[in-house]
Amino acid sequence: MDRLVKADVKEVELCFKRDQKCSTTFRLSNLMHTMSVAVNLTTTNPSLFSFTQPYSIIPPLSSFSYTLLLSQPSAHPPLPSTVPNDVINVKASMLPTGKAGPEDLRRLFAKPGQHVFRDATIPIWFVGPHVVESLISQRNQISDFGVFFDRAVSGCSGSELTGLLGPAIASGDSNLVSSLIDAGGDVNKKVSDFGCLLSLAVRSGSVEVAKILIASGCKFDSSVLHDAVAMNRVDLVEIMCESFPELDVNWVDSDCRTSIHIAAGNGHVEMLKFCVSVGGSVEVWDRKGWTPLHCAAEKGHLEPTKFLLECSNVKYVITKNGKTAFDLAAENGHLNLLSLLRFDDVLLRAARLDDAHGLKSCLAEGAEVNGRDQNGWTPLHRAAFKGRIECVKVLLNHGAQLDVVDNAGYTPLHCAVEAGHVQVALLLVAHGARANMKSLEGILSPVSLDRFKNHPALVYPVCHEKERA
Repeated sequence: MDRLVKADVKEVELCFKRDQKCSTTFRLSNLMHTMSVAVNLTTTNPSLFSFTQPYSIIPPLSSFSYTLLLSQPSAHPPLPSTVPNDVINVKASMLPTGKAGPEDLRRLFAKPGQHVFRDATIPIWFVGPHVVESLISQRNQISDFGVFFDRAVSGCSGSELTGLLGPAIASGDSNLVSSLIDAGGDVNKKVSDFGCLLSLAVRSGSVEVAKILIASGCKFDSSVLHDAVAMNRVDLVEIMCESFPELDVNWVDSDCRTSIHIAAGNGHVEMLKFCVSVGGSVEVWDRKGWTPLHCAAEKGHLEPTKFLLECSNVKYVITKNGKTAFDLAAENGHLNLLSLLRFDDVLLRAARLDDAHGLKSCLAEGAEVNGRDQNGWTPLHRAAFKGRIECVKVLLNHGAQLDVVDNAGYTPLHCAVEAGHVQVALLLVAHGARANMKSLEGILSPVSLDRFKNHPALVYPVCHEKERA
């Protein structure tokens, strides 16, 4: 005879619950038609598991239920690192009399021999949401993680699987997320205070997880977009823009701030450029009357400030509290922004009006002597073009670059020559500006060319260079 009893399961599943007594039941049936069978149950880990009735007698062709207990409640399931698991060993022996006391049964199974049959070995699996969550946190320490994970998931309800999507997404493991969705997790049910699951995926930073959620029909709201922008995840924002045609980067949050406000306040210039490229507006006011430029200036972000100045006309927009971007930068000690936000404009105006005193005051306040306007003109370009020789002198004394070119390729000397200001041109040449009749011919009028072509100052830089050599 191969065996005396038969179990009603091939494996035992123990639903683990944190800090609670855990148990499971299974049945054994006596296969003998005329004789009772004695049964002894043990496990490979007796310190961990126990039975309410380790010894029993099953009458002929009858069944008996057994309860497996986890000996001590704990916060974490006692998972092995590899398969095989702990198992239940089922031993059976024929009992002709059909009767025996506990001590008799103990002695019966204490003596090995042909009278004792090893009828079954039943693996023990921990299942349930607490097991899955524990596995997720230990996924890098368990060799046969996938086997344990799949078995643990099999013991979870649909709502439990949905609740487990949160920690799986937070882990950034796309395979776990995909497995839970395939098992029945609902991607559109709110499971935490993080908002929608896609928002949690964005915070985890996993592109693959975000793609899986989107492909599974996960919905989104403006908070998802703003989270990705705040993290400077251009790749995630780009995926969302491609996946959701209705997405608008000009959506506002509870403070009426758009993605561009958020990117500017966080100093994310690449994100700013992307949002503008897909239709984002840089001239939107939030609830306080702040534009994105105010946000960048208040935090002292140089490159975002430069970018916003290039593509907006809000430099002097006043907030509800009467503050310009310059005011916010100055209040927060961001001196490197002051030239961009006001002093450069004042400097250019002073150069145009021949206000040498105003120039000196601006430069003393920290204005950038070589700052440019939207056409690439520096204060020296403007002073040279207007023939403001005193201002040219002030600018040169403060380190103005002589041969810087504007957006059209003109230097300050070109501007002076084109406007016919001989004395300014001579002053620039005397300070080392490169004068070359061949290069100037294309921009000089006939009158200007006649005026300059025989002037000895035009060869000065060449002589000057020889002297210095």
